[in-house]
Order: sequence, then structure tokens, then C-alpha cells
Amino acid sequence: ECFVVVFPQQKINLEFYIDIHAHSTMMNGFMYGNIFEDEERFQRQAVFPKLLCQNAEDFSYSSTSFNRDAVKAGTGRRFLGGLLNDTSYCYTLEVSFYSYILGGPTSAVPYTEEAYMKLGRNVAKTFLDYYRLNTLLERPLAPTPKTR
Repeated sequence: ECFVVVFPQQKINLEFYIDIHAHSTMMNGFMYGNIFEDEERFQRQAVFPKLLCQNAEDFSYSSTSFNRDAVKAGTGRRFLGGLLNDTSYCYTLEVSFYSYILGGPTSAVPYTEEAYMKLGRNVAKTFLDYYRLNTLLERPLAPTPKTR
């Protein structure tokens, strides 16, 4: 993965960045997030993966981790996490190449194209839930249609 991002000198206001990858050894979907010195920012960053866990049976919050390993310094999540402002959240969404676990260690369900698409729909639903729950959001989600 190689990309070049050119930003002006000021901080950019981007609310979410999610880099999506397939994982070759772990099961389920899970996320990597950043660690911040500000405990409140770190806690706010955990909200989206927690909501996703509620929406997607194949997403594992217990496999989600937050780190700042030097090895990951060049990833989009780490790089943009250092450039963007304090209200931006940068994640890597990892999803198994193979299967996800439901209910116990022997109940692996193979991922299919439909299962991957369902996870994508659940990510979109999680954005909707996030903005509905976010009391700090000052603008409406969508304009209200006018009635005659």
C-alpha cells in the first residue's frame, strides 16, 4: 500500500478514516485504533468499534486493539491519526479471509460474498447509530423534507 497525501499547513477536519484489509490468520472482523495521551479522546475513539460490535455478529470487540507500535507508524491509520485534528478517528478494519465465530469455538461460519456485504451494511448502520448517539453533533443528519 502506497499513497501520498498533501495537506495544507492547518489541521484537516475529517471525522473518520477507515482502511479495510483482509486478515489471513485471525477470525471475525476487528479493528485497530490509535492510542492518545488524552484519555477522553482515547475513550471516544472506542465508541465506534463498540457500536459495530452491537450491530455485527461477526465483529469482535475483544479482538480490537489500540496501539502505536513503531512497526505500524507508516500505516494510514497511524499517519493520518497524527495529522488530523482531535475529533478525527482513524481505524484499520480487518476482516478474516476465512470465517467468523458464532457462539463458541466450534461454530465457525465461512465468510461469503453476502457475509462481507452484510458487514459493510453494518458498518454503514453503525455510522448512523454513532451520529444519532453523538450529542455533540451540531448539524442535522439530513435535511427534513418539506410537506405541502
